[in-house]
Amino acid sequence: MITPKKVLNMRGIRPIKRLGQAFLQDQNILHKIVNAADIHGDETVVEIGAGLGIMTGIIAAQARRVIAIEVDPVMVKILKEHLQGFKNVDIIETDVLQYDFSSACADLSPAKVKVIGNVPYQISSPILFRLMAFRQVISMVILMLQKEVVDRIIAPPGTKDYGIPSVILSMYCQSFRVMDVPGSCFYPEPKVTSSVLKLIIREKPLVVLGDDVLFRKIVQVAFSKRRKTLLNNLRHSHLPGYSENSLLSALQETGIDGIRRAETLSAEEFGALTNRLFQKRASL
Repeated sequence: MITPKKVLNMRGIRPIKRLGQAFLQDQNILHKIVNAADIHGDETVVEIGAGLGIMTGIIAAQARRVIAIEVDPVMVKILKEHLQGFKNVDIIETDVLQYDFSSACADLSPAKVKVIGNVPYQISSPILFRLMAFRQVISMVILMLQKEVVDRIIAPPGTKDYGIPSVILSMYCQSFRVMDVPGSCFYPEPKVTSSVLKLIIREKPLVVLGDDVLFRKIVQVAFSKRRKTLLNNLRHSHLPGYSENSLLSALQETGIDGIRRAETLSAEEFGALTNRLFQKRASL
């Protein structure tokens, strides 16, 4: 069987560490990842980090169209050779953090795509937040991430792993772990265990927010010092336009005790607090 390691060795190519290149070699897992996306024949899929195009070919056999994003020009050359027989694959050489996901929806109705990828672990958080910025045009996300990152994303309130990613992503998505993947399934072998994360984008967030930016700011401030109470963190955050009295009244009006710590609040409670503070700012 031809593996990524053999392909790279035959071409004299070494994976680039700064790009976080680690190629999944287990065909069974590749198929499980694609199956988790439940791809229909009329759908468009954007693949992040297409690499050698092995998973791209599996996706292309099921989807109407595949947009394969790859930042490494060497990999792009291999992709074009490997996928030349697929007329429904578009290869785009770009950084995913610069890619406009809405451009993939120009001829779609409804205008939504699915996203699949084995992403560089060192930029997994920026990629996740980039995807959330385009959540109106994305229906589902399947990503290979470091296990600890997935642990934090799917963690419920009141647990040690619950934090900023847990709150923000649960506001906009339903999150599931598909499976764990050991380092031995990759080339080169990473020193960490990976997990496949499935995000189903909600049609509407858990709470309709008056200000998404304010919501993210409040969540970040609340978790800035985990050992301190919610009120203490908010009080010392210097949120523009909010006095201590307005913070206190917002907490009281939403029924949230200021002596609680951030990890005990649900996404809905953070949403309610955000909207109350947003209303107070609007009334000034």
